[in-house]
Amino acid sequence: MKREATQERTCGKPDAEGRKICIALSPPTAASEARAQKREEALRDAARTRARKAGESSAEAAATAADAPLADLVPWCSDEPAGKDYMNRTDACVKSIGSGTLIFIDTNDATIGSAKFDFEQRIKTYPNKSSGGSDFAEFDQQIRIMPVLISPELKGVTLRWNTQSTCAACVTSVIRWADDFDNAAGNNAYWNANDWNAYTDGRWGTRATTWNGTGKERIDLSWSITATVDASTTATATADFGSSGIAQVQELAPRCDDIVGGSAPGCVLPFFKPIYTLDTNKYPAAGGYYWYMQQVMPDHAGSKRWDSLMHYLGPDTPVKTSTGSTWTSDNSRNVICGSGSAWSVHPSDTSVGSVDCDEYAMASTHESGGYPKSVNLVASGTKCAQLFTDKLGDGSSNFGLLADTRTATNGPSGTERCGRAAVSSAQNQRAFSGFPAPAWRMLDGDGFFLTLPGFEHCTSTATTCAWSKIG
Repeated sequence: MKREATQERTCGKPDAEGRKICIALSPPTAASEARAQKREEALRDAARTRARKAGESSAEAAATAADAPLADLVPWCSDEPAGKDYMNRTDACVKSIGSGTLIFIDTNDATIGSAKFDFEQRIKTYPNKSSGGSDFAEFDQQIRIMPVLISPELKGVTLRWNTQSTCAACVTSVIRWADDFDNAAGNNAYWNANDWNAYTDGRWGTRATTWNGTGKERIDLSWSITATVDASTTATATADFGSSGIAQVQELAPRCDDIVGGSAPGCVLPFFKPIYTLDTNKYPAAGGYYWYMQQVMPDHAGSKRWDSLMHYLGPDTPVKTSTGSTWTSDNSRNVICGSGSAWSVHPSDTSVGSVDCDEYAMASTHESGGYPKSVNLVASGTKCAQLFTDKLGDGSSNFGLLADTRTATNGPSGTERCGRAAVSSAQNQRAFSGFPAPAWRMLDGDGFFLTLPGFEHCTSTATTCAWSKIG
């Protein structure tokens, strides 16, 4: 994730005596990463000691220590290596900010005292009521500040976290400050220069935001820190921590909506592209067919190997039918497999059972050959690769994916932009039924990958590759 924090030194206005505070941000270093690791170890040891003093058993204290630091909004973030950023569909763990050095200087630019802090940030979104407990859409932001050095000459340091957003319909809470053990820690982050600890004296500022809008809104965020010292009554300096990303990307910008059906309003981080893993143990025929199409389609739709996303056809799509109604997956499917698509069932062994026309890319995506704006748009499913599943006919009980040569006598050319295959009705209807569009709050154009573990070992469509059971 790209961040645009200001790295050069910034200074505030001088106080009545001409003294100034300056702040310089610096990226993570090997030293700061080593501090982070030592800090996590110290916090777990401290949490264990506190728990034992409170009467917890050794096992209970160990569990408490494993959860340290207790104030973390995104608990898994503390276990990730420092210096990088991490995210999923709901959480962002930002560990690339680095350190900030505060310098208090006199009128001759001589240093009176200095301080240094390490910084991290978190963002947590709540995609539904069960995850946040509210009927409103919500996302929370958090900053973690860890002291490294504080000169006695400063007497004390206060850091105020400033947050801004472009939200048109949001209500924000007062920032709650806590220590590493989630005890309340005043109105701002404060350290007495003569009473602080480099490993267990962090401060966590958390701000909750509820969204009360309608439709959908992508919300840009920005952050900064303002510093003051007890040695001066008026000197301040502010460091810019950057924003949620440029308009074309918006890596850390939450999106909230009330569009997703069957769900209360919620928020996610749509920059993250989720992976849907098909259960190829249950649906080997569908899985093999999808894998084949991912390899041969020019755009490799959905393939993680080819870094080629599929994009969800959501209820908020602006595309309309000729009658003015919203374009749906049924409309796309009709082009490929509908009554006017000239599809007919290929004969197969009775053990295959009933079969359906299964299209790839799925009708619920922008990559479907039937979607009007698809890169794979075709006039009819007759332009797709024609395939079917059947027993292999080698005397075994094995099934395979075979070329339908009734029209194209040499089978698919390997350049078709879509596929349609006669696949077991159960597999066609159930293979993608678990796709968690509501849980991921998928809206129109959201990208995702499709992985097929029972076939990921396959290397070429030019040779036969056998399904592999997983687990």
